[in-house]
Amino acid sequence: MMDYSAALMTDMYEYTMLDATLKDGTANRKCVFEVFTRRLPEGRRYGVVAGTGRILDALEDFHLDDEDLRFLSDRGIVSKETIAWLENFRFTGSIKGYREGEMFFPNSPILQFEGTFGECTLLETLVLSVLNYDSAVASAASRMTSAAKNRPCMDMGGRRTNEWAAVAASRAAVVGGFQGTANLLAAKMYGLKAIGTAAHCFTLVHDSERDAFESQIAALGKNTTLLVDTYNIEEAVKTAVEVAGPELGGVRIDSGDLAALAQRVRNQLDALGATNTKITVTNDLDEYALAALQTAPVDSYGVGTMLVTGSGAPTCAMVYKLTEREGVDGVMQPVMKKSKDKATVPGRKLAYRSYEYNLADCEHVISGSEEKLAAYTPDPEWKDLLVDFVDHGEIDPQWRGHDAIMNAHDHHAKALAELPITAQSLMRGEPVIPTETTVL
Repeated sequence: MMDYSAALMTDMYEYTMLDATLKDGTANRKCVFEVFTRRLPEGRRYGVVAGTGRILDALEDFHLDDEDLRFLSDRGIVSKETIAWLENFRFTGSIKGYREGEMFFPNSPILQFEGTFGECTLLETLVLSVLNYDSAVASAASRMTSAAKNRPCMDMGGRRTNEWAAVAASRAAVVGGFQGTANLLAAKMYGLKAIGTAAHCFTLVHDSERDAFESQIAALGKNTTLLVDTYNIEEAVKTAVEVAGPELGGVRIDSGDLAALAQRVRNQLDALGATNTKITVTNDLDEYALAALQTAPVDSYGVGTMLVTGSGAPTCAMVYKLTEREGVDGVMQPVMKKSKDKATVPGRKLAYRSYEYNLADCEHVISGSEEKLAAYTPDPEWKDLLVDFVDHGEIDPQWRGHDAIMNAHDHHAKALAELPITAQSLMRGEPVIPTETTVL
């Protein structure tokens, strides 16, 4: 992997603000920052949180080495005093928020950061770049797996985005319901299931399709999946079963009218005795294409471009805003923007979800001072949506690594099942449940 500093994956103004506030004394003021989105992508019914584990991974390495500090100094980005402050920088604040795989809606307090202004402001760009992209991919993956109706979906989008986004997308896709990825680095880093066999060029480099199939089966065994649409699908399926026998693991179709072809291939496989051979389809699939294939005899899907681009919504428009800060008297004060169409809700937040007949019916966001929130008593039937990720600089390890991703995958399925069924509609509409905000 490239050797880079997570602390430089940021906008320059984070450091110029730090420099100015260190000089005027406000850098050490206690603050609360909040990540939220004002609206979901047009027509979407819900969003899925993803990327928090990656943020925690980056946070552990969020410091500057001598070369990084020299870069900031040589460019005149910060003063010598700020360079000295940064030499031993580590985040010592606290982070809480929605767990990965959880559903979010407009104004959901997805993450809250508590610490000094200086340390919290440096995190803004990194946090937003991770959450906006990963949550967009997870949200798209959720729509796709819902449309697939329990048929496995696999990530094949690595060649349709930049190399590092491909790794992030693989992880986020699994949070959103996918079962595995073609990206080997993502599989290695996060312990994900890796999938893949051969492309059309493998068939083309051989003298015949039969030679290609024999080669693949010799290398990978009869349980492999053979790509059958390089030339003529009917002839390819016949050859595939002749070479592998009825134990052939699967065939993949990557072009044409996928539903009609899948039906013909299924009937042909059954007629040849390959009744257990699975059918995988690929070819620029999105949630709408998957929904159209629900009645087709398809066993699994490979999804690429539309997954890694958020299926038309490549960002969640999340923002990172200061909602509370320490005053000159040492007392915490709620703050808010009043900009037109960009006003924010002041104060730190609690978040709950209420249910009726075991279905979510409302998101409840409670805002106020630390004292007022501590004294607040929610309805005992409401679910608390906030968990602790970091406590005074100490990262809770349960939210990182392979197990955290698998737990997020399972939580996503449970949380989606708790939403009204209209959440899974692909028709454009408003968020499936409202968000009610109360300021104490």
